[in-house]
Amino acid sequence: MQQIKELDQPDKKWLDLLCRLSEENVVSGRGGPFSALVIKNNELIASACNDVLRSGDPTAHAEVNAIRAACKKLGSFQLEGCILISSCEPCPMCLGAIYWARPSAVFFMNTREDAATIGFDDQFIYDEITLEPEFRKIPFKPLKWPEASEAFHLWKAKADKTPY
Repeated sequence: MQQIKELDQPDKKWLDLLCRLSEENVVSGRGGPFSALVIKNNELIASACNDVLRSGDPTAHAEVNAIRAACKKLGSFQLEGCILISSCEPCPMCLGAIYWARPSAVFFMNTREDAATIGFDDQFIYDEITLEPEFRKIPFKPLKWPEASEAFHLWKAKADKTPY
């Protein structure tokens, strides 16, 4: 794996940019005080803010938006050789997206505890993840449907698939 300079500490200009983007997002009313950047070789690949309120999309978190934009720009579904910098510790949804995107490192400024003090408390989701589906606050009910596994069998047998 190539050595990535930014793995030690991102450049101050990126941290300042994140702070400015987060503040502007609050003032504009587009979404919460969250922003994220994807950097590769100290070059900005993508920047994004939380866009939940404007878009009406509960998945429009800064990290997810930045990952989508960076992957599109790079023409890849993975962020190999990139770092993701977030204004806050990623929520469980963003954490999952980050692991699927596979950046080389993630940096964050505010903690999940900091976010909880301003009304963005994700602890209940962390707690729900560890529960068996039938014990979650929103019922998760498995369906027994024999035809549902056919697509899985097709994928397993597909010789020319691209694993991800």
